[in-house]
Amino acid sequence: MIADGRIAIDGQKVETAATLLASLKGVTVDGKPVRAAQSTRLFRFYKPQRTITAAHDPKGRSTIYDKLPQGLPRVMPVGRLDFLTEGLLLLTNDGELKRQLELPRTGVVRTYRARAFGNVSQEQLEELAEGVTIEGMHYGSINANLERRTGRNCWIEMSLSEGKNREVRRVLAHLGLQVSRLIRTAYGPFDVAGMQPGDVDEVPQAALAAFRATLK
Repeated sequence: MIADGRIAIDGQKVETAATLLASLKGVTVDGKPVRAAQSTRLFRFYKPQRTITAAHDPKGRSTIYDKLPQGLPRVMPVGRLDFLTEGLLLLTNDGELKRQLELPRTGVVRTYRARAFGNVSQEQLEELAEGVTIEGMHYGSINANLERRTGRNCWIEMSLSEGKNREVRRVLAHLGLQVSRLIRTAYGPFDVAGMQPGDVDEVPQAALAAFRATLK
């Protein structure tokens, strides 16, 4: 953009990329003033079932943006939850933070509760800590615990840091279980405590700053 002559300071085209700025005052792109970046904001959103984590759906299904209240800034989802999965979806106005939280190497733990039909033992679930390969796809360590069982129905809590597409459903199907409800209850230190489907609130700046300081 500088080489194309599109950047100027106080009306003078910038000639070199090695230009130090004390502020954005007087900086323009194509003659338009450059605004200062917005401060990073993070929101908790309880994504309802049967909504798409996207801006638009060719099939006409409801999206998360149909469920968000008016008045929010332009926000992007951190990762995805599939159509039938409900629970915590973090939203941010900062693309850099979004990418950082989505990277597996950042190591942010996602926690889920799954209601499933079928038989599984705690020993089988504990073996997931070693990782598992399903149809050529390797899933890393998963901490899984059998919460309770009623007949052949059970609730299982699972914590993982990779978050591959449909990972929880595929791993449980591999164990012979049929998932009837899947809820993401936490993403890092943030959880859905006190929230109902469709609820949204903002993470306090102090909590966001403390969380960012812990990221790898």
